[in-house]
Amino acid sequence: MDRAELADFLRRCRTRLDPATVGLTAGPRRRTPGLRREEAAMLTGASVDHYTRLEQGRGSRPSRQMLAALARALRLTQDERDHLFHLAGEEPPRSGDGPAQHVRPALLMVLDRLHDAPAHVYSDRGELLAQNPLATALTGETEPGHNVIRGWFTDPAARRFHPPQDHAAQSLVHVAQLRAVSASRPGDRYLAALVAELREASEEFAALWAEHRVAMRRAERKRFLHPAVGLLELGCEVLLTADCGQRLVIHTAEPGSESYERLRLLAVIGLQDLGATGGPDAPRGLSPSR
Repeated sequence: MDRAELADFLRRCRTRLDPATVGLTAGPRRRTPGLRREEAAMLTGASVDHYTRLEQGRGSRPSRQMLAALARALRLTQDERDHLFHLAGEEPPRSGDGPAQHVRPALLMVLDRLHDAPAHVYSDRGELLAQNPLATALTGETEPGHNVIRGWFTDPAARRFHPPQDHAAQSLVHVAQLRAVSASRPGDRYLAALVAELREASEEFAALWAEHRVAMRRAERKRFLHPAVGLLELGCEVLLTADCGQRLVIHTAEPGSESYERLRLLAVIGLQDLGATGGPDAPRGLSPSR
């Protein structure tokens, strides 16, 4: 690990990043270019102290999870992300290595501008790669690389934001999409391991997998049962990247509807709750609070 070069690279990437690019307000008293350290820490999901130690060359060796969070927060290109990993003494993620996948800065820029709509970026394998704060308030999904398909079939808490009568349909959609993606990339070791794991861990998954249904998730309507604001019926639009490996999922409510008002309420109370939680060093979120 080259601490001095890593610290210098982080400082330069931070100071060249325009606050407006990541959805932050520059404010009248900003005297230095780029982001402040506390803003970079917030975007990364780390404590200010932890991030500051990295920039000063005093920090412990960052985990691969932290490096991926830094790359997202500082809007690094793939080449820059690989350089960051090399400076930390890590091999950059490669195709087929598993959950770590790089979100292009342009896609993150779109995400940053969706202030009033919950939005997530997922890989086609079901990994959560990034999301805005309103999406975190809506679904509670925060961990980089968290696989929503694995969570759905192995963790009962993953279904807590969805009405019980919708669970069967959601299960079918998850399995049908995973079937389609697995067939398109037969050499993907991560996918093969995920399917084997879920067939062993979940009787429901194994039964649905045996039905051999295939479908890719596109536009639909979804219902969320949020403990603070109640039932929300939202439109779900799925936008694919050029190679279809990543997808931007945007949830919207019809203006004037009850769900629209509840979503506005969630934007207030949900984001307040997010600002009051989280650990000191590990990544807490994937996108900035507004």
